[in-house]
Amino acid sequence: MIPSAALVSRHPVRERDPRPDPGPRLETVYRPRRELDLYATVAGLQRGPGDPAQAWEGERIWRATRTPQGVATTVLRQSADGSVRAAAWGPGREWAIAQVPALCGATDDDAGFDPSPHPLLRETHRRRHGLRLGRGDVLFDALAQSVTEQKVTLQQAFGAWRRLVAWFGDRAPGPTPRPMFAPPSIDGWRGIPSWAWHRAGLEPPQSRAIVEAARRGESLVRAVEAAADGPGRDAVLTSVRGIGVWTASETRIRALGDPDAVSVGDFHLAHQVGYALTGSRVDDDGMLELLAPWAGHRQRVIRLILASGVREPRRAPRLHPEDHRSR
Repeated sequence: MIPSAALVSRHPVRERDPRPDPGPRLETVYRPRRELDLYATVAGLQRGPGDPAQAWEGERIWRATRTPQGVATTVLRQSADGSVRAAAWGPGREWAIAQVPALCGATDDDAGFDPSPHPLLRETHRRRHGLRLGRGDVLFDALAQSVTEQKVTLQQAFGAWRRLVAWFGDRAPGPTPRPMFAPPSIDGWRGIPSWAWHRAGLEPPQSRAIVEAARRGESLVRAVEAAADGPGRDAVLTSVRGIGVWTASETRIRALGDPDAVSVGDFHLAHQVGYALTGSRVDDDGMLELLAPWAGHRQRVIRLILASGVREPRRAPRLHPEDHRSR
């Protein structure tokens, strides 16, 4: 049942459903063949500190996922020997357990990557050698996340994601540290009423893009997964009205761990890459030129730059966007 406007406005994260029966717990131990920094690899998939679908609690990462077999909750913890202990609950627990290695970067192939031409990359790669490119493997969730982050601040995007998932997702099974929710199904995204998008803080172009993608549903997901490479996947995704190259790239990074994806059109990224590699800002064309020597691993270079801690000094006051949701 879709919650009323009054309930939605009063309870951004609600316990509207009792915690579902988790079923038997499945467990596994993933022993990576190479050094792994679990936090650096997986925590970046969390959309802000209040994300209903992922939480960091002490040494544990909790994830609520809508798998092809149903909702699942997974918890990951890295041991002193580098292995990752995982447990999963819910009808999708078998899928979630099987996906743990890919989530932790097991499919990430860095063969041929050479950070040595630039001292910042060389030093960061040495210090953060366990950083892998993990993959979430739930493409529509990654697409919806990316659309919510179009042309807004991260604060606005994280708030909208938090509200929509908590209002229209499904309660996560298992002993989660706080109420968690798996994102809506594709049909669930398509059925969100117009007032709810507004109350969540999304603009009409964003909500229309998610609904348009949801109308194509599983056929869109299958077409993206069947495409041979990044440009082919971008072509499928950008065929949906309201989805551009930035959103397509972000979707590939989050869902598929694409090592070469570059989010052209990002408000900050080109500046960060330019400053880190040259000490000066560049535009998107300049960023692509700087990254060209690492073709095939451009996202890996970007992740190292972001992990380096090097930031361009702030030049202007922080933006405080106005909240129009009550209008």
